[in-house]
Amino acid sequence: MSNRVLLIDDEVLLTVNLQDFLEDFDYTVYTANNGEQGLICIKEHNPDIVIVDLSMPVMDGYEFTKRATRSNPDLPIIVLSGVGLIDDAMRAVREGAWDFISKPLTDMQIVLYSIDKCKEKADLIRENKKYQHHLEELVRERTVQLQKTKKQIINSLGKAAEFKDNVTGLHVVRVAQMSFILAQSMALDQKFCQIIKEAAPMHDVGKIGIHDSVLLKKGTLDEQEWEHMKQHTKFGCSILSPEDGINTETTFSPESLLRSDEGNDILTVARRIALFHHETWDGKGYPFGLCKERIPVEARIVSLVDVYDAVSSKRPYKDAFQEEKCQEIIENGRGTQFDPSVVEAFFNSLDAIIQIKHQFFDN
Repeated sequence: MSNRVLLIDDEVLLTVNLQDFLEDFDYTVYTANNGEQGLICIKEHNPDIVIVDLSMPVMDGYEFTKRATRSNPDLPIIVLSGVGLIDDAMRAVREGAWDFISKPLTDMQIVLYSIDKCKEKADLIRENKKYQHHLEELVRERTVQLQKTKKQIINSLGKAAEFKDNVTGLHVVRVAQMSFILAQSMALDQKFCQIIKEAAPMHDVGKIGIHDSVLLKKGTLDEQEWEHMKQHTKFGCSILSPEDGINTETTFSPESLLRSDEGNDILTVARRIALFHHETWDGKGYPFGLCKERIPVEARIVSLVDVYDAVSSKRPYKDAFQEEKCQEIIENGRGTQFDPSVVEAFFNSLDAIIQIKHQFFDN
């Protein structure tokens, strides 16, 4: 801390004597005759410490202290007063003063002692703020790293599941990009749109638990195989669940994931997408038969995108459909399989959707 002191007092003799005294100890001293001049001096000279009399014309020390503290909360202010010592001291401290010296000044060393105390306090405040700032920066850096790692894990898990029946793994990339486009078209919150984009690749992570004989079967699944295939929604929720006992029915109750306190972080949204993206608008989907707005909007979006990309792509058990046929399937599902508003967003964003389809084409 440097040694700039501002003296504010209308007693000329005291001001001169105190200025001479402090300058002998290498302090740079500025002076003012009242609080109004003192506020101007603060702006011009940026003092490290202010010593101010309480009783002055134009603006007294109380008003000065209040205003100076409001604009400079960490500025050390020492007040001087010769009458009503206790009441003056309490009022001055309430206005923001750091210390109090009574008049008359019989020993100038008291001023040095008070200045030293204030400097120590100011140094501690400054060091604490520096530490706090460093800590906040460190937390921000760690948070960014954690989010980056979380996104990488999510993408890796999504691709790992997709590689089982799609050797390029680009399906999850297309689903993420298309879901983002639809969410924006539906005017959802921009942050939520980004979360949907980051969580969408996890929609079929539960395929990891499906037998290859079922997942890669060419032809129609029998009833037992189909029941096993449908379990991938619950498998996905289990994989993404942070709780113990993830195989309990409580974990898979729709209410447990639709509560408002579940939040909208990536893993929560990913769990909802994984569990609910095969629910249908008319309530004939699985695993719970939810209908309409009971299905989370992110799952309604991914549900449509997943179907569109699946029929658009070649798989071990089928060839890709023509674009016209793909769009016809989406239109025919309006109000039954798909949320009409999501279908509307799809066709409103069709150019962008097709561009993504071609950009991330499976070779």
